Amino acid sequence: MTTVAPEGPGSPDAPPIRQAVRADLIEIHRIEQASFPQPWPFSALESYLDEDGFLVAETGNDDGDPPAVAGYVIADTVPNHGTPLGHVKDLAVRPSYRRRGVASALLKRALSVLDATGAGSVKLEVRADNDGARRLYRRFGFEHRKTIPNYYSNGADALVMVRLL
Repeated sequence: MTTVAPEGPGSPDAPPIRQAVRADLIEIHRIEQASFPQPWPFSALESYLDEDGFLVAETGNDDGDPPAVAGYVIADTVPNHGTPLGHVKDLAVRPSYRRRGVASALLKRALSVLDATGAGSVKLEVRADNDGARRLYRRFGFEHRKTIPNYYSNGADALVMVRLL
C-alpha cells in the first residue's frame, strides 16, 4: 500500500463474502431497485458476472433457511497508462441489513481484489447527496477529486472519489 489511509472498519461479525453467481442475480436486482432512484437494468448486472470483483455478502443462517444476499459490490479494472485503474461501479445493501457492516465488508474485499490485479488506485462515483456512502468511502481513504454536474439522469451531481492502493 502506498497510502497511510485506513483500510476501513473491520467487524468480527462480518458476513461471509463470495463471488456472485447467476442464481444471485434476482436478489441483487431487487436490492439495486430498492437502493437507487435509477437502478441498473438486470442485463447490466448480468454483464459483470465473470468479474472477480462482483461479490455478494450472505445473510446469516440462524433459522435453517438457506443464506440470502445481504448486499453486493461490482468492481473491475480498466487500462490506465500501463497501470490498471480500479473502479467500484456499484455497491448496495438490502435495506434490512444496512448499518451492520455489510457495505464495509464488501468494500474491503473489493479493494483487496482490485489490489491483487495490480491496480494503482481505485475510483468511484457517488451521488453528491448520498451522505452515508460518502462517509463510508472517506473512512476507506477515498478523497473527493472532482464533481461531475448532472451526472445522473435526474440531474443529480456525482462526486468522483479516488483512493491509492
